Amino acid sequence: MSDEETDEKGTTPELRGGRRGLLKWGAAAVGAAAASLAGDRSARAYRTPVHDDPARVTFPQYGLDGRVLRNHGRGMDMRPLWEPTPPTDAPTDPAAYRKFEIDVRIVEHEFLPGIRANLLAFNDQVPGPLLRVREGEWIQVDFKNDTDLMHTIHWHGMMVPENMDGVPYITQPPTMPGQTFRYKFRALPYGTHFYHCHFGTPLHMQHAMHGALIVESDDDPVRRQFPYTREYTLILNQTNTAMARNGLNAMITRMRERIVLMRRNRMTDRVLARFPDVAAFLSAVEDGYVPPYRQSRRGPPMDPSFNIFTMNGKAYPMAPKILIRKDELIRVRLINVGSVEHYMHLHGHDFWEVCRDGAPLPHAIRGNTIPVTPGRTHDIIIEGRNPGTWTFHDHAVTRATNNGVYPGGILTVLHYEDFQPEYAARVALDE
Repeated sequence: MSDEETDEKGTTPELRGGRRGLLKWGAAAVGAAAASLAGDRSARAYRTPVHDDPARVTFPQYGLDGRVLRNHGRGMDMRPLWEPTPPTDAPTDPAAYRKFEIDVRIVEHEFLPGIRANLLAFNDQVPGPLLRVREGEWIQVDFKNDTDLMHTIHWHGMMVPENMDGVPYITQPPTMPGQTFRYKFRALPYGTHFYHCHFGTPLHMQHAMHGALIVESDDDPVRRQFPYTREYTLILNQTNTAMARNGLNAMITRMRERIVLMRRNRMTDRVLARFPDVAAFLSAVEDGYVPPYRQSRRGPPMDPSFNIFTMNGKAYPMAPKILIRKDELIRVRLINVGSVEHYMHLHGHDFWEVCRDGAPLPHAIRGNTIPVTPGRTHDIIIEGRNPGTWTFHDHAVTRATNNGVYPGGILTVLHYEDFQPEYAARVALDE
């Protein structure tokens, strides 16, 4: 998803479609050819090698569509459409809903030239599509799982019914391969929110299973105070590319084994690492069951060492620019979907923080650096008072690197469109 820029009337495309970079399963990764910068275009257009393609389990191959796979008497429902009971006040007329279709599949994504990975992605986009809705309207989202793993969607910051919250094994069963889960809820509350997968969250959110969800008001409290003419949405994230690769391979292999066992009625709670309650889990431990978090099963504990930091799926110098004109007001929505803090600092300006977690603040807060902690959203207003090209970056500077090399990562510029610089800016890759 590129930076979302509205026109002067404040309109924005609601959902960017299209299929980009679809991973072709079974095709071997093409080796990189040596090419000089002075060579022709075709010589430079080689594919950077990525990891070996993960083993694929094709859903129809196992004849699972619509079946109930037995887990020693407890079924896993494989019906094509899973539609939970809607809220009691939900409209019965299908035409009363604002409808979206979101799928998940694996795509090959380039963070920046030379750094690629195979990622789980919503609608083939990195990040997923921006959903822009009106406050209070009814929403229907049909979520289709086109991978061989399990997934859900959690609507982060939204006041949804309990059975629409997207937490596997607590509010819903995980959406199985080939299955569609239908979410219905009202767009509440106002503000900047996001959505993400809540299954295998540490891995899946390193991929691209997240997107912005903007709930607009007919009487926007921010626009009343700061009449901005356009806006940008910046999603901050980080990836350990080795973990994204190895974790994906491991999850697909494990899911393949589980589907085969379920089809043969040989799946157990212990294999699935899922139990009816804590008492059943403790009973299994007393009987010799070794949980998956024990070092004897997983090896020494390690935190991910993130090597790529991104804004809207791209790292500097590919990160999206923010454009402004002299005396213009713009709104920038910052969303941290990852697991580390980012301290966003703007050169040459102060800005006004106007919303936090989507909620308008009682008073706008002035500053030039804002901490964006995991799971939080912050809206800021920038005033076009100081023409130039100004750096906007993470001041935890190790997160403004690419594989440890500065500059990179979460670093972009605020650029005045009508500014003529004395010094023409360059793209620096190693300072």
